[in-house]
Amino acid sequence: MATVTAAINHLLASGRFKEALAVVKGLRNGAVYGVKIRAPHALVMTFLFREGSFFDKIRSIAMMTYQHSRNLATFVFTYKLLTALMKWLESQKKQYHSFIAAFIGGYLVFGQNNPVNKQINMYLLSRILFGMVNLGVKKNVIKKPKTDVFPWFAALVWGIVLWQFEYHREVLQPSLQSSMTYLYDDSNVWHNLRDFLIYNK
Repeated sequence: MATVTAAINHLLASGRFKEALAVVKGLRNGAVYGVKIRAPHALVMTFLFREGSFFDKIRSIAMMTYQHSRNLATFVFTYKLLTALMKWLESQKKQYHSFIAAFIGGYLVFGQNNPVNKQINMYLLSRILFGMVNLGVKKNVIKKPKTDVFPWFAALVWGIVLWQFEYHREVLQPSLQSSMTYLYDDSNVWHNLRDFLIYNK
């Protein structure tokens, strides 16, 4: 066993097969990161907002964590494999390789319409919108504002989301609906000091 471990360590330290080994390490990192991100989030959200028995909640947490971890691992594996193949075919790395590989991986892995994928895609959408604005400023396509526009951004985001919640809440994600119901609807309901201060309702 020690000989096998030494041989593997020697291979890893040698730098040979770096692209192929990076694909395998990407699979591993995707799986681990998926668990780290999803398990705590699912635990908190499930026990705060989901109905059902204790074992139903644990099963739901395990399923969401597995799905997030598997999807992220599969995507990283697919992305790194495709970019490595395109680099090998063209003898050099090109910018469009990233887009094509991620486009294919996104369609295959995150294209299935389910709650976990919806949440991940929505999370990324907000980040890339921010990124595109910053890229526009960096490339001088957008003029850099002379004052901080973040307060106006915050005002617009919160104005739109509360208007949607109050008048068109069915268009919002179920998890966001649950959070906002707790904050804005449930705070209108009480019967005595107990459900006013100690319990929600």
